[in-house]
Amino acid sequence: MVEFPRIAFVGGGNMAGALIEGLLARGCPPSRLVVLDVHEPTRQKWQARGLEVLEGPDSSLTGCDVWLLAVKPQQLKEVAQAARPCLGSDTLVVSIAAGIALSSLCAWFGTADHPWASVIRAMPNTPALVGQGVTGLAAASGVTDDQRQLATQILSTVGEVVWVDSDDQIDAVTALSGSGPAYVFRFIEGMVAGGQKLGLSAQQSQSLAIATVAGAARLAAQSGDPVETLREKVTSKGGTTAAALDVMQQRQFLETLVAAMQAAHQRAGELSAEFGRTEIGRAEG
Repeated sequence: MVEFPRIAFVGGGNMAGALIEGLLARGCPPSRLVVLDVHEPTRQKWQARGLEVLEGPDSSLTGCDVWLLAVKPQQLKEVAQAARPCLGSDTLVVSIAAGIALSSLCAWFGTADHPWASVIRAMPNTPALVGQGVTGLAAASGVTDDQRQLATQILSTVGEVVWVDSDDQIDAVTALSGSGPAYVFRFIEGMVAGGQKLGLSAQQSQSLAIATVAGAARLAAQSGDPVETLREKVTSKGGTTAAALDVMQQRQFLETLVAAMQAAHQRAGELSAEFGRTEIGRAEG
């Protein structure tokens, strides 16, 4: 990013904080960033870092190129209605609130008859907190190529970015990568429990499990081979790995994981309806 836009973070919690730190690490001047948060300790924290802070929406928001919404989903409609009068003529709205459809966001920041078209829905995941996240992005119909590029630059400060085409695909991203860290943590828990059952200490088991998962993921990322090939390379016929994988297959490990992701995808759609989907026709591009 050569010229940094002026970005307002509506909500200054953990995920917003990760993005702010990522931008600052890339050389963004603190003066280009604004944090709106109702909690005084949060405002004090960012003010001490040189950022402009707001307790509520005011004209400072109007001069911002991007609004990044990082509040709880159940609070977003109220926040949108309060902040809407401060929108600039070409403000890009980026929401990282889970479960809020593009159609709802467009309607809340515009009107049912004249929806705000410059809206992007994003689904980051918690490894963003250590700069190793991945974010799915979907854009409403009025988002320009320059705005897409801008959103990519902002979100890539905390990891990789993958563009998808619709709300339903963002719900799929939620089920895969958004909830995915919990699946990995659960798998690590199982490896730790297994290690202890085999006579290792809790500390030994955790160190081995975490290093194994991290190393395998790095190998998968850097190798040119499909993960299926990598699995086959480490699985000798009649060996220890084959014995373990046979048990996983017997207990339908893959089928269970796919079913779990389908449940997460279904729940994402339910949450979207619960938080107040506002249909305005096809908003996504």
